[in-house]
Amino acid sequence: MTKHVSEVQIVKILEEFRSGIKPEELCRTYGIPVARCISGVRNMGSYGLFEVKRIKQLEQENRKLKAMYAELSLRNEALKDVIAKKF
Repeated sequence: MTKHVSEVQIVKILEEFRSGIKPEELCRTYGIPVARCISGVRNMGSYGLFEVKRIKQLEQENRKLKAMYAELSLRNEALKDVIAKKF
């Protein structure tokens, strides 16, 4: 089961990590898997709340665009098949 962490929680975790708390303790406190917590701290170590929110927004937009591309690609292939069968 994946636990979703809000932007505010991510920034809190990063601030606590910068203050010297070990990643393992942070993971236990917030109920996050250790590997995910450590990789998140490495990836977003120097970001603030604005940057974290922007990254989350861009990731969501990227997921939508990928889904749109996949759907259009499938439609395109289906239309090519239909046209090829007619001729």
